[in-house]
Amino acid sequence: MPLLFVKEDITKMKVDAIVNAANTELHMGSGVCGAIFHAAGEEKMTEACQKLSPIRTGEAVMTDGFALPAGHVIHAAGPVYQERELAESALLLTKTYQSALALAAEHRLKSVAFPLISAGIYGYPKDEALSLAVWAIRHFLEDHEMDVYLAFPDKSAFVPEEYLVRDVEEYMAEGAYESVPVLYDAMPERAVPKALKMPAGLDHWVHHLDEPFNEALLRLIDDKGMTDTEVYKKANIDRRHFSKIRTGKGYIPKKPAILALAIALELDLDEAEDLLAKAGYAFSPSRKFDVIVQYFIIKGQYDIDEINEVLFHYDQPLLGG
Repeated sequence: MPLLFVKEDITKMKVDAIVNAANTELHMGSGVCGAIFHAAGEEKMTEACQKLSPIRTGEAVMTDGFALPAGHVIHAAGPVYQERELAESALLLTKTYQSALALAAEHRLKSVAFPLISAGIYGYPKDEALSLAVWAIRHFLEDHEMDVYLAFPDKSAFVPEEYLVRDVEEYMAEGAYESVPVLYDAMPERAVPKALKMPAGLDHWVHHLDEPFNEALLRLIDDKGMTDTEVYKKANIDRRHFSKIRTGKGYIPKKPAILALAIALELDLDEAEDLLAKAGYAFSPSRKFDVIVQYFIIKGQYDIDEINEVLFHYDQPLLGG
């Protein structure tokens, strides 16, 4: 199941549960915590939390969502950042995500949205908090099926690793590209120039089609010695979506899903271009999305979460889905 970054007000997300960056007393606080209490209904949420408090740092409990679109609220108490105790802070923050996710799994929830825990008044550096959140969530998703979102109210709240953005910016500066809308639909038939349309011997061409996309994908999976599960999890793709891709029957996924599969399979640039071509797509030097993904493939860096961090930073579609 995918891990996705979204720019949304977490109190308006229609998921099975949203996570509250709570204090150990489960009191209504400021920031995300206050917003969740207010949107849920302060009186009902306060009463529900009083029955479950206090909790320890790193622990999580669950209440009803009350007036929220989300069915439940998981209250998770993150640590106050201690610069002199970095290892302890990191351990507790990781445990906070693990506790919340374990609780969601225990209640068989299918979708959960997190804020960036401890990155507000608790002082955790945003880039470090993001790195730990992604690690904890991704580790959990290796063994579980769940849609997990990291919700950011605005772009300023999202701070990826500085070196990732710097290196990509330098790469993009080396070549010229224009920022144009990212369109993922294959070229419509009416847009094909007349000179390129099929000649009279149409039956010959129809009976000598190239390898279909889904067959090419399955061949690559076998060639790489990987299992379907390994591929769709590494590709940040939902199991049901992967099953639809695998079956074929004329279905062609969108470009971000195809490139996610290319990243999961650790294809080189030629192999990635060939896989795109099987679906009627190609890399474009005029599209920021394409240039960013191409950069990571050329560099042999196949961490899909790092790629998505950079794509999210530049307001581009994410890989997977």
